[in-house]
Amino acid sequence: MLTSTYIHMPRIGATLEKRIWSNGVKTWEEFMDKKDELLIPPSKKNMIVTGIRESVERLESRDFDFFAKSLPRAEHWRAFEEFSGKVAYVDIETTGLSPCSSSITVVGIYDGKDARTYVKGIDLDEIVDVFTDYEFLVTFNGARFDLPFIKHEFPQIEFNQLHADLMYPLRRISLTGGLKKIECELGISRAEETVGISGFDAVRLWHQYERGDDDALELLLKYNREDIVNLKTIIDLTLPRFIENKFSECI
Repeated sequence: MLTSTYIHMPRIGATLEKRIWSNGVKTWEEFMDKKDELLIPPSKKNMIVTGIRESVERLESRDFDFFAKSLPRAEHWRAFEEFSGKVAYVDIETTGLSPCSSSITVVGIYDGKDARTYVKGIDLDEIVDVFTDYEFLVTFNGARFDLPFIKHEFPQIEFNQLHADLMYPLRRISLTGGLKKIECELGISRAEETVGISGFDAVRLWHQYERGDDDALELLLKYNREDIVNLKTIIDLTLPRFIENKFSECI
């Protein structure tokens, strides 16, 4: 989808992007081949040609920071396929809802192969270096909750990556509500031990662990791992629908 995108280019908006698509031109390569046939003001056409050349160069050099800054935040998901080789699916557990009065207990990071959980009082500080390994982050409600929470406790983390908060593109394809509800609608199941566990239960499990219940921590970590692994399943299942929905806007 990134190579069908124009709105990250200077002075190119969604209306012009949709007009290009409606003319059957979906990719940068097609635009370059058919640019002389398109009824677009010459000044805009020249801007797009310049933008395509720069975008190709930036993509070839894997300059995720360029696209993270130039793409509207709500459209970062468009770059997922191109940068999914270094993706982190992220979810946190906390002692409450406010970073000012609560703290992070667990940060889960899944790279598509291995799921790691970093625990307060054990190895949570390691996430400062770990996040630098990734070009793309995937969360659910992470723009409002997970990433600001992490940034509050670890202000040295830049978070300059591309970031797809799945809550918003999922809404555009009529998948609303919390993560567990959406999982059910998509047919994603959880282990018997974690079915029905909520964020409030996660707080309870942490407090049980603080009182010496190691089994409570194991259950909390299993719950968190399912969250991050399921984020990958969700985007794998729904990305084609995100793309179809986006192109349908120009019809």
